[in-house]
Amino acid sequence: MRNIIEYLYEKRHNGEKLLFSVIDPLDYPSIDSAVKVGVSAYEAGFDMILVGGSIGVQGELLDETVRRIKENVSVPVVLFPGNISTVTKYADGIYFMSLLNSRNPYWITRVQLLALPIIKRLNIQIIPTAYVVVEPGGTVGWVGDVDLIPQSKPKLLSGFASLAEVMGFKIFLADVGSNADRHVPLEGISEMSENTKNILKIVAGGIKTPGQLRDIYRAGADGAQIGTVLERGEAPELFARVKREWK
Repeated sequence: MRNIIEYLYEKRHNGEKLLFSVIDPLDYPSIDSAVKVGVSAYEAGFDMILVGGSIGVQGELLDETVRRIKENVSVPVVLFPGNISTVTKYADGIYFMSLLNSRNPYWITRVQLLALPIIKRLNIQIIPTAYVVVEPGGTVGWVGDVDLIPQSKPKLLSGFASLAEVMGFKIFLADVGSNADRHVPLEGISEMSENTKNILKIVAGGIKTPGQLRDIYRAGADGAQIGTVLERGEAPELFARVKREWK
């Protein structure tokens, strides 16, 4: 597998918008159904398949889901970890995330310190990722003990994006939590797009329609992550079609 960071940045350099699917195996009735959605997203034209979740995704369930998706796709399969146990040798890479607006130092630096030797030993590509959680926050906001960024404070979101950029992170991920009733506010996306130029800005959570994805792209996000709507049976092609508008 080629360098994942170079792959993503090259796509942005070529004027593309990025689109990732998120597979939380615990949300599916079987590994078969989770793998099917991941493969369908790849076939529709998604750029990366993420596997993970806020709680409980580990062991054989994680191994088999990642391994079987990898057997059927040629894009990176990357871990979206909820804790130190969300690691498998079958993945191409891992979001090495620091939850910048957590109140608990465990989520900012300590879990990373504990996980790093394991990740290096497994030879998984590390993707330095600054992670922030925006209202309403969902499960990740509760698990991560987060000071949620208010929807009404776009400059605060932009400030975190600028901080992540100067600290050298490669991805800035703003997430409202899975199954949220609203996505990251467009004003906040526009603010962080105007104030950062180098770091990849990815928006996650609450994206339920192709129209919402289009609005997020127009506001300046480099990419988006989609999970719940695919799990519920929405066709990946509907969202991939929006991505192709920017080619």
